[in-house]
Amino acid sequence: MNQPQISPAPLVLVDGSSYLYRAYHALPPLTNSKGQPTGAVKGVVNMMRRLIKDYPGSPIAVVFDAKGKTFRDEIFAEYKANRPPMPDDLRPQVQPILDIVQAMGLPLLVIDGVEADDVIGTLARQATEQQRAVVISTGDKDMAQLVNEHVTLVNTMTETVLDIPGVNAKYGFGPELMIDYLALMGDKVDNIPGVPGVGEKTAQGLIQGMGGLDAIYADLEKVRTLSFRGAKTMPEKLIEHREMAYLSYLLATIKTDVELPLGPESIHNAQPDNNRLRDLFEDLEFKNWVKDLGEANSAPASAATDGVAAISGGVEDAAEKNAQITPATPTEIHYDIITDKALFADWLVRLQQVTQFSFDTETTALEIMDARIVGVSFATEAGVAAYIPCGHDYMGAPEQLELEWVLQELKPILEDAKKIKIGQNLKYDRSVLLNYGIELRGIEFDTMLESYVWNSIGSRHNMDDLAQNYLDYKTVTFEEIAGKGVKQLTFNQLKIEDAGHYAAEDADITLRLHQFFWSQLEHVAPLKSVFEKIEMPLLPVLSRIERNGTLVDAKLLGQQSLELGERLTQLERKAYEIAGKEFNLSSPKQLGAILFDEQKLPVLKKTPTGTPSTAEEVLQELALDYPLPKVLMEYRGLAKLKSTYTDKLPLVINKRTGRIHTSYHQAVAATGRLSSQDPNLQNIPIKTEEGRRIRQAFVAPQGYKLVAADYSQIELRIMAHLSDDAGLLSAFEKGLDVHRATAAEVFGVALDSVSSEMRRSAKAINFGLIYGMSAFGLAKQLHLGRNEAQQYIDRYFERYPGVQRYMNNIRALAHEQGYVETLFGRRLYLPEINAKNKNLQMGAERTAINAPMQGTAADIIKTAMIKVQAWLDASQLDAKIIMQVHDELVLEVAEAQVEQVRAGLIEHMSAAATLKVPLLVEAGVGDNWDEAH
Repeated sequence: MNQPQISPAPLVLVDGSSYLYRAYHALPPLTNSKGQPTGAVKGVVNMMRRLIKDYPGSPIAVVFDAKGKTFRDEIFAEYKANRPPMPDDLRPQVQPILDIVQAMGLPLLVIDGVEADDVIGTLARQATEQQRAVVISTGDKDMAQLVNEHVTLVNTMTETVLDIPGVNAKYGFGPELMIDYLALMGDKVDNIPGVPGVGEKTAQGLIQGMGGLDAIYADLEKVRTLSFRGAKTMPEKLIEHREMAYLSYLLATIKTDVELPLGPESIHNAQPDNNRLRDLFEDLEFKNWVKDLGEANSAPASAATDGVAAISGGVEDAAEKNAQITPATPTEIHYDIITDKALFADWLVRLQQVTQFSFDTETTALEIMDARIVGVSFATEAGVAAYIPCGHDYMGAPEQLELEWVLQELKPILEDAKKIKIGQNLKYDRSVLLNYGIELRGIEFDTMLESYVWNSIGSRHNMDDLAQNYLDYKTVTFEEIAGKGVKQLTFNQLKIEDAGHYAAEDADITLRLHQFFWSQLEHVAPLKSVFEKIEMPLLPVLSRIERNGTLVDAKLLGQQSLELGERLTQLERKAYEIAGKEFNLSSPKQLGAILFDEQKLPVLKKTPTGTPSTAEEVLQELALDYPLPKVLMEYRGLAKLKSTYTDKLPLVINKRTGRIHTSYHQAVAATGRLSSQDPNLQNIPIKTEEGRRIRQAFVAPQGYKLVAADYSQIELRIMAHLSDDAGLLSAFEKGLDVHRATAAEVFGVALDSVSSEMRRSAKAINFGLIYGMSAFGLAKQLHLGRNEAQQYIDRYFERYPGVQRYMNNIRALAHEQGYVETLFGRRLYLPEINAKNKNLQMGAERTAINAPMQGTAADIIKTAMIKVQAWLDASQLDAKIIMQVHDELVLEVAEAQVEQVRAGLIEHMSAAATLKVPLLVEAGVGDNWDEAH
C-alpha cells in the first residue's frame, strides 16, 4: 500500500473565528458605498494574503466555528453564557469572508458539534504523528497547549511566534502545563470558571512552583511556602473549588480526536478563482485588490463608487498595508531593574545614542501637583526596557539610586527637544516632572492620543485595553500587583521586583503601541494632520492650564452652601405639603408611589422592570403641568449644585498652591471635545441664578482681572459654512441676531416684529435641527401639537433649503462610508449607521448631522488654545489661561494689561479657522468669572 505523499512545506491551519473578531476590533468600522460593513473582511483577508506570501507552497486550511452548541455546553450549561451576541455590523461580514476564502482556493472547514480549536487540534495531532511541521495561525492563547516540536503558533496581526521556548519565555512554563494554567485562572470570555481569586500571576506562581493540577492538589501545604501574594491562604480556596478547577480543566482542553472528513495529507490548495475574487472585491469595493488581480477584464467603477473611494481610501489603504507594517512582537523580553550606577550609566549611554524612546513615570498619586516620583522607566526598542526605582519605602526595601541624582543625570536628555519622547498620557508625566524643575521637551507621540485620533470610539484608550485590542497582549494590571479597594497599595509600597516588571512593561508596550498606531496614521493624511497639528501641540498647553489652576473664594462657597441647604429644607417641606405626607425625595420607589399611585399623575415612561419611571426627563415634562414634579425638579437641581460644587470645591483646593487644579481629558468625547474632571468645571450652569452665583466664587487675585472670551453661536456658524445656505450666510454676514432672523423667516414677519416668544421658538428650531431633532421632539420642547411643529420645520427648510440639502447629503455619506468628518479631518465612525434596528440607525443619523459641527467647534477651540498660548509666550504678557469651558477661554490677566490681552484674545481666537462667515468672539472682564462672562 502506498504511503500518502507528505509535503515538505508546513501545514498552515488558520483559526478563522479568532481572526474574525480580532480583525473586527483592530480596524475602524469601514463600509462601502452601499453601506455594507467591510472592516472585518478587510482584516481577515489581509491576514490570508499575508500567510500565502509568508508560506509559499504550504497548504492552508481555514477553520471556523460551526453554529449551534458543542459538547462543552453539555458538560457545563453556562459555557460561553456571558458572550454577547455577534455585533450587527459583523454578522453580514461572515459570508463574504467564507466566499473569499473559497475563491482563494483555500480549504474551508466547519464541523458541527465542536469548535474550530478542536478541529485544529485534531489536525495538528495527526500531522505531528506524521512528523510534519504545522503552523497554527491564531490570536487565541488557549492554542498554546498544542505547541510541540512540530507545532508552532503565529499571530499574523502582531507577528508573534510561539514555539516551545516562546511559550516558556511568555508564561514561565511549557505547553504541557497550559491547560492547568487555564483551569486555574479560568476564562471570562468563554465563562470557564477557574478557581475564584486566582488570576494570571497567581496561576503562574502556582504552576511554576508546583506543576500541574494533580501536583498542586497532591501537596497543598507546599502552596503556602510559595512567594506569590496570597499564597498562605490559597490552599483553602483550592480545596473549596477543587471540583470547579477540574471542570475548568476539562472545558479548557482542546479535543484532538474529532472525526474529520479529511486528514492533513488530504489538505491541498486549489487554484484561486480570480474571476470570482474580482466580483467579490468589486462588490466590496476593495479597489487595490481588484488592481492586484489585473485590470484586463475589470469593469469600471461607478461614479458613486469612485467618489466614495476617494473619500475613504485613506483608511482602506492603511488597512491594506496593515499586515505588512504591523511591528513585530519580540520573541524575547529583556527588562532591567536599575539599582546601581554602573547599569544606570549603560542605560544613560543607550538613551543618548537613540533618536527616540518611550518614557513613563511611576508616582504616589494621580493629582499632578502632589504626585511624588517613585521611579521612571524607558524602552528603546520593542522588548527592551528598564525601570529605575528611586522611592520605594516599604520595610526591607533594597537600596535604590537617589531620586534627585537620577533626575539630575536624566535632565539633559529629558529636556532635549531633539530627543523624541513617546508616552501614554504624557501630559501627566510632563506635569509631574515640572514638580522637580524639569521641562519635558521633544513630546511628539502619545499613544493615548494616537488611538483616539485613529478611532475615537473603537476602544477605551487606556494602555491595558489598547494592548489587548491592538497587540493581542495581556499586560500586568495595577490591581494585580497593588490589590483593590481600601487595601490597595500605592506604588511606593510595592516590592521592587513586582513594580519593576510592571513599569518596564508599561514603557515597552507604549513603544509597541506607538509603532502600531503610527504605521496606521501616517498613511491617512487628514488624521495625521489632526494628530500633529491639534492634539499633540495641545498637550503641553493643557498641562500648563491644569498647573495654573484657578482661584476660588472658599468662604463665599461656604456661605452659598448654607443658603442652598436652607432652600432645600424649604423645598422639602413644600413637597411634603403637596404630597400630604413625608417621604424620601431621593427614593424612586417612594416617589413613584406618591406621583402615580396616590396623585394619579400620567405615566409617561416605564423602567425595564415595568414600574413607572421617575427619571429626570419624566419629571421635567410632568413639571410643566403639576406642582410636585416642579418642586422635585428644583430640589434635585439645587441638591446637585450643593453636593457637586459649593460643598466639594473648597475640599479640592490644593494646600500648596491655594488653587483648584482640574484635569482636562483629550481622549474621552467621541467628537473631539475636551472634558474636565476632579473637579468638573464644565457643567456649572450659566442660565440659573444659583449657577451664576457659583461662578462668582471663581475670582481673580489681587492686582489681576479675569478675562472670559467665547465664540458666539459657533455651531450655527459652522452649519452655515457646511450647508452653504444663502439665507444663513447672509444673516451672519450682516451681523443679524440669527435667532431673530430665523423667527422672521419661519413666522413670516418683519425683523422688528419678532416677539421674544417667536425668537425662543426659532432658537429651539436652530439648535434642535443641529442635533437632529424631529417634529415630535420640537413639539415636546415648545409644547405644541406635532403637526404645528412639523409646519415650523417645513417652513424653516423652505427658507433655508441649503440646510436640508446638507442634512440629506451628510446622512447619505454616512451610510456610504461609515463615518463623518470635521472641517479639520477628524473622523467619527458610526458603527450603527446601517443597523437593522431602525432606532439605532436613526440615532446614528442624528449623530452624523451633529458630529461635524460639534467636532469642528472642538477643533476650533483647541486650535485657538494653541494659538493663544503661543501668542502669550511670544509677547511675555502677564496673563495665563486658567480654564477652558466648551467654547470659552478664561484668562487671569494683570490689571494694567487687560485691554491689550482682551484685544489679542479676540484676534487670535477669531483666526483659529477660516469659515464662509465671521467667527465672532465676545470677551468680558471682571473680578470674578460671572462678571467676566
